Amino acid sequence: MTKALLDVIFASGKRKGVLQLLKDGPQEMEYLLKSLDTTRQALLPQIRTLEDHYLIDQHKDAYQLTIIGKLLVDKMTPFLETIEVLDANIDYWGTHNIDFIPPHLLKEIKEIKNCEIINPPLTDLYSLHKSFHLNQKTESTYTVTNFLYPDYCTIFTDLIDNGITVNYIVSKELFDKIKIEHCNNFQSFMKSKLFNFFSYNKKMNFLFFTFDDFHIVISLLKKDGDFDSKFILCSTQDALNWGKEMFDYYLNDSVQITQI
Repeated sequence: MTKALLDVIFASGKRKGVLQLLKDGPQEMEYLLKSLDTTRQALLPQIRTLEDHYLIDQHKDAYQLTIIGKLLVDKMTPFLETIEVLDANIDYWGTHNIDFIPPHLLKEIKEIKNCEIINPPLTDLYSLHKSFHLNQKTESTYTVTNFLYPDYCTIFTDLIDNGITVNYIVSKELFDKIKIEHCNNFQSFMKSKLFNFFSYNKKMNFLFFTFDDFHIVISLLKKDGDFDSKFILCSTQDALNWGKEMFDYYLNDSVQITQI
């Protein structure tokens, strides 16, 4: 007797694993056994269930997805990858504001998998930009922020002196503060062709995000608006591409500042 397809796919970790392993093409039984760390005796009943529901078929000792199997796995994979991202740190995601992420990128939040939640000691709280952007030689940095580091002069000077292009978007509120309290310093930065300065014209509901050629760091506010020193750190190419799209989204509603 056949089961509901949802049960076939999700009620067994082995069946779900087999489908995911076959998404890129046929695989032999030995590969499936090794990847799933199981025995032939334990896996064969799950294989038969997938065959009985027309999700996979066999050719010699290799298995492959059927057309129906491919259709379902193509829909299943993004869903499972999204769950993987959120489930790894659900307490953090669930208690912090993420409505600043544009809808098209929120749907692609699976791209920032394999991230860590970092809780820096107070002694390292203000050395984040320098430690990430200078430890490995990057060509450019991109930042969107509501927050100005106390040692920003040292950070920007070191980046520029090392030939690193700085792309820096600030909130309107922070820009107003810079005009009053830090005008001369930013005028000096802008004399360098390596410092690109922008003011964002809409509300920012996060502390900052920044990325370079190697890392992306995202610092969220709690849902009640309170500050949290924890931040998200990702280092995969997919995450960096996601961050670039996010930067471009905020850049689209920003005005370049050439003189204060």
